[in-house]
Amino acid sequence: MKTHEVIIQPGRSEKHYWRDLWRNRELMYILSMRDVSVRYKQTALGTAWGLIRPLTTMLIMVFVFSKIAKLPADPGVPYPLMVLGGITVWTFFATSFTQVSNSVTLNSNLVTKVYFPRLIMPISSVAVSFVDFLVSLGLFILLAAWYRFVPDWHLLLLPAFIVLALLASFAFGLFFAAVNVKFRDIAQLIPFIVQVGFYICPIAYSSRLVAEKSNEWWAPLYWLNPMVGIIDGFRWALLGENAYFNPQSLLTSVIITVVCLTLSIYFFLKRENTFVDDI
Repeated sequence: MKTHEVIIQPGRSEKHYWRDLWRNRELMYILSMRDVSVRYKQTALGTAWGLIRPLTTMLIMVFVFSKIAKLPADPGVPYPLMVLGGITVWTFFATSFTQVSNSVTLNSNLVTKVYFPRLIMPISSVAVSFVDFLVSLGLFILLAAWYRFVPDWHLLLLPAFIVLALLASFAFGLFFAAVNVKFRDIAQLIPFIVQVGFYICPIAYSSRLVAEKSNEWWAPLYWLNPMVGIIDGFRWALLGENAYFNPQSLLTSVIITVVCLTLSIYFFLKRENTFVDDI
């Protein structure tokens, strides 16, 4: 008869945290599939909502900003394609950021019952946003075919900008996820941040317009927005050289994302032991 010896060591979970995270990858998959099924459960249109939302938003923004405000697109780029490219990557970031920020509180029943690396919850929560992103990207492909727009070699760099947008959502979402457990007011603040971010990012307009006003006092602050370089780079990968792209802005985005991600992971890991008490 086999016997098992249980050894309890202080600090063992911290020492083997990343190994435990990998060992619990099946739980990560289960939580991801649960979130996707819950998102579209009892909906008549299902994943079609991932198509309807960006399409409707694009049509409204094209009408308001192109027809009424008369904002120009980048030369040689159809305005609807420019807008939809920005909407696609922004929605991916915003949805991931929101899901990550609320991941711990939404799984509070698991947190209080069993131990597992809490980082699993934010990681698994991005599955929904990735499904919506793929649907929205499919819409972009159809619209590009309508305009007979053929991408070039820049498309090979698209995965890099997708990963960067995902890392940016974790860089800011992990911090809010940890704080949200103790201060539930954060849940009310997150939609406001997403709404403001939608308008200060180059979605309905090109960053070329800002570059032409570099002498304005607010211009340097604009380029400090990490999503500016990511959105411009994403559109540049989809639309080619005609789309405006500032490499220095991308460098700023990478630096801010890496620094914030490192600090957020450190803060999250330090706070996760208190989640049970706060919940």
